[in-house]
Amino acid sequence: MANEKALLIIDSNSVIHRAYHALPPLTTKSGKLVNAVYGFLLVFLKAIKEFKPLYVAACFDMKGPTFRHKKFKEYKAKRVKAPEELYLQIPIVKEILRAFNIPVFEKEGYEADDIIGTIAFLSPVETIILSGDADALQLVDDKTKVFTLRKGVKDTILYNEQLTREKFGGLVPSQILDFKALRGDPSDNIPGVKGIGEKTAIELILEFGDMCNLYKEIKEDSVKAKKLKPRVKELLSKYKEQAFLSRDLAKIEKQAPIDFNIDECRWGKYNKEEIIKLLESLGFYSLITRLPESQFSLGGNLKLW
Repeated sequence: MANEKALLIIDSNSVIHRAYHALPPLTTKSGKLVNAVYGFLLVFLKAIKEFKPLYVAACFDMKGPTFRHKKFKEYKAKRVKAPEELYLQIPIVKEILRAFNIPVFEKEGYEADDIIGTIAFLSPVETIILSGDADALQLVDDKTKVFTLRKGVKDTILYNEQLTREKFGGLVPSQILDFKALRGDPSDNIPGVKGIGEKTAIELILEFGDMCNLYKEIKEDSVKAKKLKPRVKELLSKYKEQAFLSRDLAKIEKQAPIDFNIDECRWGKYNKEEIIKLLESLGFYSLITRLPESQFSLGGNLKLW
């Protein structure tokens, strides 16, 4: 699917993490590990070739706690810290993004997902989120799609509303948040409702529409609420506060305080010669032939459209 009026948003940390774990060790002549950088570029160049975006932006996480940690200090507490060799590759990716003249967005106290959600919300054009995981699927709508990795760095899928419904048992993207609030998310240590698994969470949201209506009907003891299994109703009542906390934790922010101007994300304004030198220094000779056309010639002068 090529759309020359689209904005490509890169969920950089997730792609870097996915690439690091998917690819074997790859080092430069000086011994610097660059497998995550190589994988990042493979996925990025594939997305550029497939979608031909007019605009590109890259989002990153920042070190330190976020507003979610203030709500729940155990947020992501069980996540195993990634190897230092992975983190050392992030500055290299940022250097490459700067060479491509791609703006980098990050904000203290917010996660990359929140920056992505905000940019997607503000974007006046069709938006494609390039991510290493499926966390952004709650953002899918008629204007926003998610291009993510299923296996390794080559097996990719573009999630629209229909494919998202298929992945989540019939739930529309806007219902994924409530699904995660009930089920929880072990990877982020979001508790959810203890005892409510994936199947039951989907069934509840499909039946009641959303979590607020679910609890409203339980309170009113409606006809549908009476049909709930006693054990399920007991768990929902017992962990109600935890369910709404989980919803707050899982919700991607769309109003992060960032300065976003889509004109500054115009793709193609880079010096191809500079990129080639950078790729050669990393030993990525095979990627040079995959470089897309630039608005600049090899001499560095602006090329006319």
